[in-house]
Amino acid sequence: MDIAITGSSGLIGGALARDLERGGHRIVRVVRPETQHRGGDTIAWDPSAGTIDAAGLVGLDAVVHLAGVGIGDRRWTESRKREILRSRTEGTGLLASTLAALSRPPATFVVGSATGFYGEGGDGELTEDSPAGTGFRADVCVAWEASARPAAEAGVRTVLLRSANVLTPDGGLLPFMLTPFKLGLGARFGDGRQWFPWIMLSDEVAALRAVLDDASLDGPVNAAAPGTVTNRDFAKTLGRVLHRPAPWFAPAPVLGVIAGRERAREALLSSAKVVPAKLRAAGFSFADPELEPALRRILATPRERTAV
Repeated sequence: MDIAITGSSGLIGGALARDLERGGHRIVRVVRPETQHRGGDTIAWDPSAGTIDAAGLVGLDAVVHLAGVGIGDRRWTESRKREILRSRTEGTGLLASTLAALSRPPATFVVGSATGFYGEGGDGELTEDSPAGTGFRADVCVAWEASARPAAEAGVRTVLLRSANVLTPDGGLLPFMLTPFKLGLGARFGDGRQWFPWIMLSDEVAALRAVLDDASLDGPVNAAAPGTVTNRDFAKTLGRVLHRPAPWFAPAPVLGVIAGRERAREALLSSAKVVPAKLRAAGFSFADPELEPALRRILATPRERTAV
């Protein structure tokens, strides 16, 4: 297939692009005009200016949209929150409206959303049919997904991949947790009873491949490992894998001081027991369905990792 990818320099987009290229697919990277990229095909765009080289999208098989500023790497000041929202809705809306206007649009449009769509879900299982939650993250996801509507209304199969916390030692959440855990300072957040949705990077890429290949998958699709755990279980498991006890806990007020009250409440203390109902119904097989063996695999020494 010929596939355009935004965010191809990011953690997930880069892994997806490499995987697809190894599989013989042609990747077209959608980049800002000032971005330097060596080799390969590119399409120039500037979401803030509302411009894109639409001609480059004609004849492609699919577009995968994974661009957007990080939501967990800084405090949520009002200006940062506006930037988070804008970076998702502007790019998604530009792509969706452009695809809708093409005489020969790609057959598939995949938008990377997030399980933050469900907000605080308590102990109930959350499938793709569950309603949106409340709060900043949920509001962002709702607006983000709504921005893709013009493409869907024009007949382009539009998949909204609601991804859980993507785990890899190469970036994202996990590396920030490894240092304190290795020092024996690992801790659960609050009482630790909140459900923590997760997925390994390799399964995230496989899920993206699945929604590209399977025309029956449409609309929202949860990308979360079926082996759901609470935050308490996650901390205990990570400590056990690293051979370090994790008996501590970080009280909500302390997390509020460190991360900001709103970000701590929504990103660290909220509960979301997300179920990958559509992927399972489509026959998708997770390579890492359970947390402990998955962490042991990705955190093994190079020699151990080779053996695995």
